[in-house]
Amino acid sequence: MSTPPAFDDAFLRQFDTLLRWRRDVRHFAAQAIAPADMAALLEAAVLAPSVGNAQPWRFVRLRTPALREALAGHVDAENARAASGYAQEGRREAYRALKLHGLREAPELLAVFCDDHATAGHGLGIATMPEMLRYSCVTAIHTLWLAARARGIGLGWVSILDPAAVTALLDVPPDWTLIALLCLGYPETPSDTPELERRGWQTREPLADRLFER
Repeated sequence: MSTPPAFDDAFLRQFDTLLRWRRDVRHFAAQAIAPADMAALLEAAVLAPSVGNAQPWRFVRLRTPALREALAGHVDAENARAASGYAQEGRREAYRALKLHGLREAPELLAVFCDDHATAGHGLGIATMPEMLRYSCVTAIHTLWLAARARGIGLGWVSILDPAAVTALLDVPPDWTLIALLCLGYPETPSDTPELERRGWQTREPLADRLFER
């Protein structure tokens, strides 16, 4: 068996710094991601834990310019629809002023799906909580996110979309569920403060308001 590594205080401080600098990126530089780095990110993602070791994540790397533009147009339309849902004019205009995706600028686009009928894992752990398969995919995304930021690469998670429409556009099996549409690339201006906080949309609230004991 391999000897487990010792993570010293210096490593823990660096890890804490990594967590603080893992931000959702919407503004990307034109620099491409090297193929070796992209491969390393995907290899890191699949080190994530998964229920029953089912590994239900399915990655679709988007390489077709026309498909990229179709996705960007779809998300723009959904953004406009979402903006109209804000009754208060000030909040509606603040929403419209936000940049909520980098689908046209990011050098890499990655869609992450969950295979809801994955045969790996033999159903372990999902008899009462089948959603654990999808949660497993989320852990893979977060693992990829940290691996990206450690390499200076930013990630933006696009959520203002119609999953059914995106699934149809990407022509994947019908029993796959869309978990995320991700933009990957080098950020124009890295920051340790969430963009929505910098732009006055929402500040980070205290942990004490989110922690309960029973």
